[in-house]
Amino acid sequence: MTDPRNFALLGAAGYIAPRHLQAIKDTGNVLVAALDPKDSVGIIDRYFPDADFFTEFERFDRHLEKLRRLGEQRRVHYVSITSPNYLHDAHVRFALRLNADAICEKPLVLSPWNIDALAEYERESGHRIWCVLQLRLHPAVIALRDRVRQGKGRHQVDLTYITPRGKWYFVSWKGNHEKSGGVAMNIGVHFFDMLQWIFGAPRRVSLHHRDERSVAGFLELEHADVRWMLSVDGNDLALAGRPGGTHRALTIDGEEFEFSEGFGDLHTAVYRDVLAGRGYGIADCKPSIELVHGLDALPLIPGGAEAHPLLRPMAERRASTAADPHQ
Repeated sequence: MTDPRNFALLGAAGYIAPRHLQAIKDTGNVLVAALDPKDSVGIIDRYFPDADFFTEFERFDRHLEKLRRLGEQRRVHYVSITSPNYLHDAHVRFALRLNADAICEKPLVLSPWNIDALAEYERESGHRIWCVLQLRLHPAVIALRDRVRQGKGRHQVDLTYITPRGKWYFVSWKGNHEKSGGVAMNIGVHFFDMLQWIFGAPRRVSLHHRDERSVAGFLELEHADVRWMLSVDGNDLALAGRPGGTHRALTIDGEEFEFSEGFGDLHTAVYRDVLAGRGYGIADCKPSIELVHGLDALPLIPGGAEAHPLLRPMAERRASTAADPHQ
C-alpha cells in the first residue's frame, strides 16, 4: 500500500492508546477520528492534532458513517479498539459494520463463545478482525520459541508478573470483574498466549490462589510445567526483591529469561503485520481466552510443589496484614 490508510480510535484516553497512536503514525497512516467519554486526550496533539474527537458514541458513529459514504479516500479503513474490555465485542462489530477492519487490544472478548459469533460477522462483512498479540513479535520471545521447538524434553518454568496499581484501579472498570474479566484476564491474557505459543497447548490447569489483587496457579503445557503468579499489589514487589516499578520475570530450567526490554516498538510491529495482511486473527486469540475464562470455574487447591515460589510468603504477608489493622 502506498496511500495512507484512514484510522479511527475508540478509547483515546486509555492507558494503551498512545502506543496505538504511535503505531498509526510510525506506519505512515492517519488518525481521522477518535472517541472517548473522557476528554483528557491532549496526547492526540503529539500525533494527529487534526483528528476529529468525540465524547459521544452516537456522534462518532454518525461522523464515520458520513465518511464512509464519501468514498474510498475518505472512509475509515481500520478501527483501533482500546476501550474497556467489556466493550471490545460491540466495538469490533461496529468496525465491521463500517466496512473497516478492526484492530483490537487484548482481550478480544471476555467469553470464548463470543469469538464464534465474531467469526460469523467477519465472514459476512468480508473484513478482518486483528488481535494485538504483541509478545509474539518480541525478538527474544521468538528466539525462545525456536529453541524450544527445536529441542526435546520438558521445561520447568516460573512466570511472575507484578505491576502495581493504586486504589483508583479498583474503583475503575478494571477492578470490576464483569467488565475487565479479573486480574488474570486484564493483565495476564497476553502472557498466557505467549506461554502457549512457546510451549504448546495446555494439558492440565490448576488454581492455587485468587483474590481481587492477585492470582496464581499451575499449567501443564505440551512442553513445559509452568508455575505462574500475576499481581497488581505493589506490596508483592518486596517478595520478589524489587524496590519498585514493574516486575516481569520468566525463569526456564532455573535460568532467567530476559524480555523486560523491547516492548516500546511492539505495537508498531503489530500494525506493520496487519497492514501487510499477515497479522494474528481471532483463531489465534481464542486459546488464551478459553484458558483464562476457565480459571473462574476452577476450585482453589493447595499447590504443593506446583505452587509458585512467591505464593507462600505472599499469603503469610497478607495474613499478617489482615491480623494487624495498623499495617
